[in-house]
Amino acid sequence: MKKLTTFVAAMLIALSANNASAAQANSLDELLSQLEQGKIAQNKQNKKREAEFSAKKDQQDNLLKKVIVKRKQAINLSTKLELNFQDNEVALTNKTDALNKRMGELKELFGVLQQVSGDTKSKFQTSVVSAQIAGRGEFLDEFAKNMGSSSKLASIEEIERLWFELQREMTQSGKVHKFSREIVLADGTKSQSEVIRIGGFNLVSNGKYLEYIDETGSVAELIRQPSGRYLSSAEVLSTTTTGIVPFALDPTGGSILGLLVQAPDIQERIEQGGPVGYVIVALGLFGLLIAIERFISLFIISSKVNRQLKSNKAVDDNPLGRVMLVQDKNRHADTETLELKLSERILKEVPVLTTRLTFIKIISVVAPLIGLLGTVTGMINTFQAITLFGTGDPKLMAGGISQALVTTVLGLVVAIPMVFISTILNTRSRSIINILQQQSAGIIAERAENSVPTGSSEFAEDPMSIGKELAEQGV
Repeated sequence: MKKLTTFVAAMLIALSANNASAAQANSLDELLSQLEQGKIAQNKQNKKREAEFSAKKDQQDNLLKKVIVKRKQAINLSTKLELNFQDNEVALTNKTDALNKRMGELKELFGVLQQVSGDTKSKFQTSVVSAQIAGRGEFLDEFAKNMGSSSKLASIEEIERLWFELQREMTQSGKVHKFSREIVLADGTKSQSEVIRIGGFNLVSNGKYLEYIDETGSVAELIRQPSGRYLSSAEVLSTTTTGIVPFALDPTGGSILGLLVQAPDIQERIEQGGPVGYVIVALGLFGLLIAIERFISLFIISSKVNRQLKSNKAVDDNPLGRVMLVQDKNRHADTETLELKLSERILKEVPVLTTRLTFIKIISVVAPLIGLLGTVTGMINTFQAITLFGTGDPKLMAGGISQALVTTVLGLVVAIPMVFISTILNTRSRSIINILQQQSAGIIAERAENSVPTGSSEFAEDPMSIGKELAEQGV
């Protein structure tokens, strides 16, 4: 089969090579002759190829022998190096043991130094002393890197430098120092200002608290400052040059200050109450305005009434004067008519004295109820958040709880002062009404004494009964 395939291939090659001559063959004998000549040429070509292949085969064999030799050499070198590595490991282990024995307690010292350098670096990153003394962390980084390498030990100079940095940190922690440097203000602008460092605890400038940012090595003003009493102490410290001044110090180095600046102010508390909180505040302001107006009005009326008590001439700019004018206008009326006229006048004065006091009392009652409404609304929002998101994140429930608590507080804050204000205003108005009733009773008694003969038992008790009736009408 193989020979047949070779013969067919040779025939095809011969046909392609002698295509031109075959096309010119005039008979079968000529064609056969041409094919025979092509076969002979093909055989010569095949022998030439076989000779070339045999020559290259010898060359490949030589290359293979060279590679085998190199492989053996590499295996021998690998074996030699492996033996050397094992010997070196044994020698290194022996030398390491000898080094550890010679170092003794000195190795523990270096371990402690490495630990102290790491702790000191963490301390310097958060210390406000670094705002004044920069570049301390670079030495500690290099020192810790050298200590972490087993091939290099710390020198006496490095150990003394670490000791010096620790001692300087402790010394500066007990001093109040002023220095000038660039700070970043709350609005993002930079300014060269005088900074006061209070030990290793706080930084203050222009009455504002500052913070040290280790990542950028900058000093920035706190965007949100603590309450006024802390800022006042910072202001006093900034303006005082000598002596001892009180200052709100944060011994934690910023943790307590961070909590203080997060505490919501009054406006934020009201905002936490939501719409119900705004309604309560509006009611409180409305009641406060009414109370102020009533205090001023009753104070003016009381002053005029007291001035009228000291005068025998009636003036119509106050309730008592208008009551006394009734007597002047009804000089010839009998006692009963005068009593009715005075009662009518007092009844007209009472609404002027007690006007809008009912609103204050209503506000004192309604404010806690609205606060309770806000509490219920806030708890509903809280339970809805729990239903939707579960109890995994307390911040989702904080809004509803804040509304529930703040509205209750606002309701009580409004109601309690309104109760006292309502009581005080009622007492003042009642005292003026009592003066009117007393003076009216005195006028009736005086008229009765002048019109009834002495010793008459019929009208002896009339002034007292009239005063009682007027008192009941005022109530």
